[in-house]
Amino acid sequence: MTLFRQIYSLLFGLFLLVVASLGYVQFNETRNFLASQMESDLNNVSHSLGLMLVPALEAGDMATVETMVNVIFEGGYYRKVTLTWLVDGKQQTWNNDIRIDDVPQWFINLDLFPTIEKETTITSGWIQLAKLKITAHPGFGYHELWRIMSNTIIVFSILFLIAIFSARLGLTWILKPLHEIAEHAKSIAKREFGPDMPLPKTLELRDVVTAYNSMSAQLKQIFNSLDEEVTALRKKNLVDQVSDLPNRQYMMARLNSWLSEPGSGAIILVRLDWLEQVHSKYGYQVRDATIKLLASKLQESFTEFDSVIARIAAYEFAFLVTNAEREQLSKYLQTLIRTINQEMIKADCKPNEDYAIGIAERMEHCTTSDLLAQADNALQKAVQAGKIYHWFESGEQQLFTREQWREKLSYAINQKQFLFRWQPVQHYDQSGIIHHELFCQLQLGDKLIHAGQFMPYIELLSLGSMLDRCLIEKIIEEKLLDKSPQIIAVNLTHQSIGDQQFHEWLNQYLRETAHHGRLAFEIQEASIYSDGKASEALCSVIRDNGATFGIDHFGRQFGSMTYLQTLRPSYVKLDQAFAQFDDNQHNAELCRALVNVARGLDIDVIATGIQQDTQLQRFELLKIQGYQGYIAPPVNID
Repeated sequence: MTLFRQIYSLLFGLFLLVVASLGYVQFNETRNFLASQMESDLNNVSHSLGLMLVPALEAGDMATVETMVNVIFEGGYYRKVTLTWLVDGKQQTWNNDIRIDDVPQWFINLDLFPTIEKETTITSGWIQLAKLKITAHPGFGYHELWRIMSNTIIVFSILFLIAIFSARLGLTWILKPLHEIAEHAKSIAKREFGPDMPLPKTLELRDVVTAYNSMSAQLKQIFNSLDEEVTALRKKNLVDQVSDLPNRQYMMARLNSWLSEPGSGAIILVRLDWLEQVHSKYGYQVRDATIKLLASKLQESFTEFDSVIARIAAYEFAFLVTNAEREQLSKYLQTLIRTINQEMIKADCKPNEDYAIGIAERMEHCTTSDLLAQADNALQKAVQAGKIYHWFESGEQQLFTREQWREKLSYAINQKQFLFRWQPVQHYDQSGIIHHELFCQLQLGDKLIHAGQFMPYIELLSLGSMLDRCLIEKIIEEKLLDKSPQIIAVNLTHQSIGDQQFHEWLNQYLRETAHHGRLAFEIQEASIYSDGKASEALCSVIRDNGATFGIDHFGRQFGSMTYLQTLRPSYVKLDQAFAQFDDNQHNAELCRALVNVARGLDIDVIATGIQQDTQLQRFELLKIQGYQGYIAPPVNID
């Protein structure tokens, strides 16, 4: 029971006790007063009737006696009159049958008034004529007592309602600061650090509010410190100190993660020998300033592309361009050449000289070492041939043209030709499965095409929202939720994050789905950084309908982790790069800091990309909740 209800019940009980006590006293006082009044009235009537009957009794006129008795009956509440002559002992009795109106019978049956009788002797001088005995009827007492108590109860009821209503308003106002403290405490428990509470007027609560404000500020400071620690460790371990670009270690990790997922694009290696000329002419300080300026211009030039730029050696840069095909890569390459030439002119160097570019496109079943070797081979050929750039030609034929992919994918989505596989996400303590992550394949005739082949074209052709609708509907249609007691997680494409129509459709679909609580949706961290408002709106739709969501590739992007406080996901999945980092102390510190940020907000952490037990052992001291990878590979759904 809440404190409000406890106080309210106490006041209610005390008021009832006071009202009952007052009512009891009022009842007894009124009853005694009415009994006394009836007894006094009976004395007066007995005395008056005795005086009036003397002449009639002396004359023996019984008719007059009876008339006077009837007058008495008609003028008041009297039950019986008995007249006894003392001469011969003759007795006559008159009875009066009185009916009490407007008083319930149960009240009369309470027998609240005792029988009141008055006996007097009628005399004429010294001669005693007769004895007169009058018995009063309690009808007057019941009638007046009922009327008075009824009015009293009505008044008390009105006062009671007014008092209770006033007490409710008063308690609500008095306890408002306490309610605000409780809500503030709940927010702190959820790791939601809002503005400080204003100090209440109630002196006893000021210290409590001050303590809560202090605790909230300290917890917020701890979270900000963890966030700052992550930023510092990233800059220390994964950022080149001269250019402020990602370093070789980060690029290698991104390459591994990128090649382990569906995607398209290329790796571009650039060697800038003209920077050595700048070093020879002006010294290392000017060279470093030139590198820093060049890095800044490169980042500005490629904001419209999905790419990662890294400095991997003194005069070498690597460009990982994702979700792009040959036409977009060509545009990227031209922008790169133009930016380099502009910076060379500023450095008093001749454009289109003393640098070379090698491009290697991603092909099916390509490994990191293969792709880097191809890009380096293309770079060396460009140097040998004296050209600015060279494409590595693998000779691998594309499965379909872009328009063929559009036609086939649109038809497959409309006909729901996709097949499902799922991969278990295991509890770290081996106690079971947390959830299953869903993967899809495409059946085209007799060919089974995996996601790595068609997902790049889903993104390129802006079919992501359509595909997500298709897969979510197919989960329910094929009753996959009945085939697993665990939650089923679905990856959402980047296009669905910013598609308002998809938000509205998902909201309606989850409302109409009985098992929405068994669905989880995974959002890539990159989508959150690129469109935070749309991500927050989609997460609200998912949360409000009882489903859950998680953040995929957690820790991949460079940026603040404060979005976790706003979105509040159920879990985060560490980027695969953290499973592939070597065992040096700096990488372990960065991973620990990321885990602490999530755990500090009561968010579960899942490691991904786990291939071997040795990788899993690296997370033992971090107290993560689960892991996922080809240590437990995806399987077909029966």
